[in-house]
Amino acid sequence: MVDMEAVAAALASTHVSVRLRAAMALGTHPMPELLEVLMERCAAEPDPFVRDTLTWALTRLPADLTLPRLRRELFSAYPQARAQALHTLSKVGAAEAYPWITLDLVSDDDDDVARAAWRAVAALAPEAERGAAAELLAQQLGRGDDDVKRSLSRTMLRLAPEVEPVLERSATSPRPEVAEHATAALLLLRRPEVAFAADIAVADRATALGREKTAALHASADPDGEEPADNGES
Repeated sequence: MVDMEAVAAALASTHVSVRLRAAMALGTHPMPELLEVLMERCAAEPDPFVRDTLTWALTRLPADLTLPRLRRELFSAYPQARAQALHTLSKVGAAEAYPWITLDLVSDDDDDVARAAWRAVAALAPEAERGAAAELLAQQLGRGDDDVKRSLSRTMLRLAPEVEPVLERSATSPRPEVAEHATAALLLLRRPEVAFAADIAVADRATALGREKTAALHASADPDGEEPADNGES
């Protein structure tokens, strides 16, 4: 018989090595009766390596047992619990969980939760839903710092080729931060060897040049609103 108190104590040890060994043991020897212990620890574990091992241990349990519990966790008041549940769902790879990834999760105020939701959308979207998934993720274009933008871009590219027309349309957005982010993601899609930071710089320049050209055309238009003839100069 499993001593659940001893397992819970090992997973809550102040020593990360003890917690890691306990999580590995639970993955090596799956025990469905410890599902709740694993879920509770996922919501509290501070070490990312231990969290990944806890996720692995959860994937080793029967999906019909873990999926309903993970779905409940998506409504947790604790951001780490939501993020870890999303991460685990993406690893389980159950397509039936795709509808559970709502706009509320994709747009969560907590960046870690949102990023986990983006990855879950890309991982779980059925073939027929990939275009809709790209549209859902595109609503987050322009969000956050460079690291968050990079994460969204790389996740969206997993939905290629369906994502390309979505990004092309977003690149014409009147919101500068959205247009720049979409342009950078398109460059990353078409030239994957280019670093994202360089993509952002190129996108910024392209967007700025486009605005300058538009402003110049408006400034030089005649009073009737007609634009000057193109003389071949750029």
